Amino acid sequence: MTLKDRLENVAVLGAGGKMGSGISLLLAQEMALQKLQPENRSRGYQLTLMDVNPEALKGLQEYLQAQGRKFAQKNAETLKPLLPGTGSAEELETQFVNHLTAMLNPVTDLNAVGNSRMVFEAILEKLELKVRVYKQLKANTSGETYFFTNTSSIPIKELDKQAGLEGRIIGFHFYNPPAVQKLVELIIPKNIRPDLPELSRELGKRLGKIIISSNDVAGFIGNGHFMRDGLHGIAEAERLGNEMGLAAAIYALNRVSQDFLIRPMGIFQLIDYVGLDIFQSILKIMDPYFPKETLHSKLIDKLVEKGVKGGQFPDGSQKDGFLKYEGGKPAGVYDPESGQYRLFGEGDWTAKADEKIGPLPQGHAPWKALLKDEHRAAALKTYFANLTAAGTPGAKLALAYLKRSKAIGQQLVSGGVADSADDVNGVLMNGFFHLYGPVNEYV
Repeated sequence: MTLKDRLENVAVLGAGGKMGSGISLLLAQEMALQKLQPENRSRGYQLTLMDVNPEALKGLQEYLQAQGRKFAQKNAETLKPLLPGTGSAEELETQFVNHLTAMLNPVTDLNAVGNSRMVFEAILEKLELKVRVYKQLKANTSGETYFFTNTSSIPIKELDKQAGLEGRIIGFHFYNPPAVQKLVELIIPKNIRPDLPELSRELGKRLGKIIISSNDVAGFIGNGHFMRDGLHGIAEAERLGNEMGLAAAIYALNRVSQDFLIRPMGIFQLIDYVGLDIFQSILKIMDPYFPKETLHSKLIDKLVEKGVKGGQFPDGSQKDGFLKYEGGKPAGVYDPESGQYRLFGEGDWTAKADEKIGPLPQGHAPWKALLKDEHRAAALKTYFANLTAAGTPGAKLALAYLKRSKAIGQQLVSGGVADSADDVNGVLMNGFFHLYGPVNEYV
């Protein structure tokens, strides 16, 4: 069965969630375009949107219609020859949205996806739950149905073996938000139907994604690096906290990992974005597979127990976690000792922390400024040479961070998670928007 055939009947599980809604949008747009092609007019297309929350499905349909209208606006020249009528912008948008909406089949019953030829799963990151769902899917779908799991850490072989899917499942890990992020991490288990990897690559190309393959090891490339990178930042903050207090140390390490390393977010802001509870959950999944490492943080456990979890509100705004946010920007740090947030503008504690780590090295430019700089490589080389020579406490912390990040990247290659350093660098640069990969020439 070709990809064109499979695209006639697709399902998304967890469609109303943060990841599921983005995946649904990408598939709806591609399926609507396929439906409009002259050679496909006789084909029927159905996108089944499954979620246990009826209200989430209602909101999802409104979201898909609104985004479908925007898609038609941006792709008017492509759509005009495919849609009848006057060709006016308003009519074009309405017709496209109507075609897209007609494909949608919102359901709350898992059994309703039985006729689907491809099923995209974006439910909670819990092995037992996923296995239970896949067993039900196996009993109610064709033996030719292919499954695409959005898991970010659970080995695909575990899902395949425990649910008895006989090689019909692949890891298709979208990065958040799926409709915007270009990267898809493709996790290919050893036991897999021969045509599924190539079919997945073709699908990724149609969805406009950059595909980087990872081997089937818990955490894969992205979280394999991020979890260890985050644990390093936490450990450094705890060590530094003995000198300056933990809240000030978290502030300082967040600055070092963002400003000194020229990253889009500091490590504690990034953990907040993902969610401390999600970070904790991924560590729990990974830890048993790496008996020689300790993939665990008592500080994360303590904060999650206190209800400090981060993550996003339904409108996409950031919840408070390690950091407090005002207007979408960090405005304070949670102090585990007092159980309160220390605001940046209260007292001189941030000034003292800044003085402790010292000034940024000569030649520094913020991440946003370098993002589109055509001379970025040369600028980074000069900057990191100055960082190495600076000798300030902040520079030393940054260099230690760089060295640890590089060691993690090399470990992913030597441990068989990634096939090459280029794949590690590609995931961090495309999925986390780093300006340079962890396996680099700077340290």
